[in-house]
Amino acid sequence: MNLKSFLWDYGAKVPGYDVTVINEREARAAAGILGMLGTIVIFVGIGFNHIIVAKVYLTFLFIDFTARMISPTYSPSLMLGKFAVRNQTPEYVGGLQKRFAWTLGWLISLPMVWWFVLHWDITFYKVLVCVLCISLMFLESAFSVCVGCMIYKTIIKEDPQHCPGGVCEIQQKDPIQIFNPIQKIIWLLTVFGLLFGIYLFLAKTESKTFFGEFLHELVLTQDQFQKEKDLIMEREFESDDF
Repeated sequence: MNLKSFLWDYGAKVPGYDVTVINEREARAAAGILGMLGTIVIFVGIGFNHIIVAKVYLTFLFIDFTARMISPTYSPSLMLGKFAVRNQTPEYVGGLQKRFAWTLGWLISLPMVWWFVLHWDITFYKVLVCVLCISLMFLESAFSVCVGCMIYKTIIKEDPQHCPGGVCEIQQKDPIQIFNPIQKIIWLLTVFGLLFGIYLFLAKTESKTFFGEFLHELVLTQDQFQKEKDLIMEREFESDDF
């Protein structure tokens, strides 16, 4: 393999496609697996301070994205995804935009290895980087939305070939894709209910971790936060009296 082939022939050569491609079903399955494990790590590893869980996962994530940058053939998570969807018809997407997206994933995983594997130094904003990574995985696995592919499209200033879900091709929506008025109302009520429920959970429940405390304070107004502090001080004062 020469340098030109390494740089531009990323993925598999499939008859009928003029560029090398990746099986999007495998990529989505792998993103779902990594996202599920990452969510567990945030709640168990970071939330309950089980450091070893986070260190093992982030090391695996870094190795996996390193393998993806070189070749998707031997990426551990892609092989797990390949096994999971082995009986499904492949959905091919262009390889270069996926490589660019996974390179961004590698760049995100790099500081996480430094922060949490080599030097355990956890802060809210560093955890947000982990949340960002998991959110990108969720978008890819659940909705086939590849944010890195979108960035790639913006940089090269032309439509890449064979995007996930065919989003690069100009197409007219089918009737089944269009919301009718009742569906729009249900959609709005659902989104409002979800957001309001999240707000109530963060604002009204007692936080058990520093991450939860930060989110709790984030959704409160200054007056609400001050009243809560005054109430806590009042309770502590009353308990001291007894």
